[in-house]
Amino acid sequence: MKKIILLISVCLSLFALDIKKAYYDSYNYEKMGDYKDAIKVLIPVFNKYSNGYTLNLRLGWLFYLSKKYKNAIEHYKKASIIAPYSIEAKLGIMRVYLAAGNYDNALKVGDVILKTDYYNFYGNYYEITALMAKKQMNTALKLTEKMLSLYPTSILYLVKLGEIYYTKDKIKAKKIFEDVLILDPNNVIAKEYLSK
Repeated sequence: MKKIILLISVCLSLFALDIKKAYYDSYNYEKMGDYKDAIKVLIPVFNKYSNGYTLNLRLGWLFYLSKKYKNAIEHYKKASIIAPYSIEAKLGIMRVYLAAGNYDNALKVGDVILKTDYYNFYGNYYEITALMAKKQMNTALKLTEKMLSLYPTSILYLVKLGEIYYTKDKIKAKKIFEDVLILDPNNVIAKEYLSK
């Protein structure tokens, strides 16, 4: 019996080392921009442990970076099923929908996130991005103002505010982008709008 327990323990330890190495290699490939190999080294782990939350989240991210949106959604949804209250998996789904230009589905997922966490930083940010893409500027403005009341110096939200005002009041937008450059002197988006 002791031999069997020892054998199982050794096998589990070896498998744990394989998992660590696969993740280590995957992160290294990602750093190099080699998303294909970053995914490839995780597939043997996925084949053994397909119901792993972290693994599905990681694969969702890597497929998103690879612009393989269908695969990314598949893994993010699986992660979301494994951990139903996970906001990060839903944010992943929302990010993929935005990248794919599927703004209606992005808003549906965003609504779920914001019902759970009304002030979620990225949930609101992605929701605003989808609303702006659908030209729903008044609603986007309300959400942006809500978030700026919590994060008054958030560059992300100040830029969104400037972009929204650019469609309504270019003089006010210019002032907002000038303020952005005080906080972030190299902000590319602010500079771009100010040069128009």
